[in-house]
Amino acid sequence: MLKSVLRGLAAAALAVLPLTASTPAHAVETLSLAEAVVRLPVAVESRDGYDRDAFKHWNAGANPSDGCNTRAEVLIAEAVEPPTVGPKCRLAGGRWWSYYDQVWVTSASGLDIDHMGPLAEAWDSGASAWSAQRREAYANDLGAAASLVAVTARSNRSKSDQDPAQWLPPAAEAHCRYVAEWVGTKLRWALSADEAEVGALREVADGCPEQTVTYESAP
Repeated sequence: MLKSVLRGLAAAALAVLPLTASTPAHAVETLSLAEAVVRLPVAVESRDGYDRDAFKHWNAGANPSDGCNTRAEVLIAEAVEPPTVGPKCRLAGGRWWSYYDQVWVTSASGLDIDHMGPLAEAWDSGASAWSAQRREAYANDLGAAASLVAVTARSNRSKSDQDPAQWLPPAAEAHCRYVAEWVGTKLRWALSADEAEVGALREVADGCPEQTVTYESAP
């Protein structure tokens, strides 16, 4: 009788456990750039049906109560000299380093917030199958520093929606970092790369033996 009761209590405890146990956190991985490139799934890309409005941005950011949207939060986070944050998150002053072209910028209005993986490129590489909510999360990703980057409007618009087979930052010294952040973003969001893109990534990686890629899978 006692054994039966104990077995029943043990079964009940096991039944409750999955409901109370916390979900394991996503592991952070660090790889060499060459190893990270190998991890990218290779697939043909398609832009069929793409609409930029499918990626809602900019949203209310990490703290909806502070009046700062995602764009403003990136500008505040990346400022080398912090701007003054006024009513309705109006930014004054501040100083930023645009690493794409190695330029100092002293006005927030002179900066764009670049999606490291352009929205159209993300669509081509797998985001076309995502829900609207996941596309919004991608477009406003504050969970990884490399996902959104403050750079000069000139360099961002030069890049447009091109991948590294078509465009690299004008400053050659930025190439290793840029490609590492590109690959890390794709791995974070489980996005694919086409053959030409992978070839370009490998070529850059060959010249960056010390460069690493650190990423964590998106929630």
